[in-house]
Amino acid sequence: MESSDQSSRWAKARFAEIVNGGGDVPLDELAFLISAVVSGGESAEIIEQMSRLDEIAAAVPSPTFGGIAQFLFTTPDAFVGNRAEYYDPENSLLTRVLDRHAGIPISLSVIMMEVGRRLGVPIAGIGMPGHFLVGLVPTNGEIPEVFADPFHEGRLLNSDQCQELFHQLAGAHQTFLPGFLAPVHPMAIVERMLNNLKTVYLARADYSILRRIMTLRSYFPGLGKSEREEFFRLMAPLNSCAVRGIKRDPIPILREGFTKLTRSAQVIE
Repeated sequence: MESSDQSSRWAKARFAEIVNGGGDVPLDELAFLISAVVSGGESAEIIEQMSRLDEIAAAVPSPTFGGIAQFLFTTPDAFVGNRAEYYDPENSLLTRVLDRHAGIPISLSVIMMEVGRRLGVPIAGIGMPGHFLVGLVPTNGEIPEVFADPFHEGRLLNSDQCQELFHQLAGAHQTFLPGFLAPVHPMAIVERMLNNLKTVYLARADYSILRRIMTLRSYFPGLGKSEREEFFRLMAPLNSCAVRGIKRDPIPILREGFTKLTRSAQVIE
């Protein structure tokens, strides 16, 4: 039987192809490829997962921004924000979010965006610091006037309410900038999802999965060298012990290095 690393090679190759292709960015496919790299999976499973999103979209009774939010986040089989296990990595793996109907702000937002795309409703990701949202793309292409918070039952918000939410989470002393509510490119969303997973696996001292996540991050233009150097710094204490023939439990060694890196890691959102 192939290892997860071996079975996910095709997913890494496809991810790199899309990221460096320069064309349209299929957000759903990239999100499912991340799941395949972390958990192992075949290409046919990606098609199956995208079909699941097709089925969800087909079931939406009212194909409007508010109707999609209501269907996804308030019905008996709704997707919910996983408050009890917020730092569970499965909250960031779109395949598992579909399985469990639970996630964090950005993964739930991706589902709403992709359902909207299938229904012809232009929904953009809103990269507000600390808490990802979605917004209805206006005809003029500028900042949306109506937003939704998928993590909190798909609650509809205006810009003032978004600012209130920001200050609730970040603190009243933090400056809110109008640009926080600007739509973000799908590539930025994928990079943010990888940042979340990187933070989770740093905290867990799981260098095997972390290496896969950092490999995906290294495919982004301009990130390759920094990701490789960071991973080498992380592994340096363990490699040093191996070179000197010192036999020690690798987990405490790795955890010490992970703790140093985790201090600078971003908040999961």
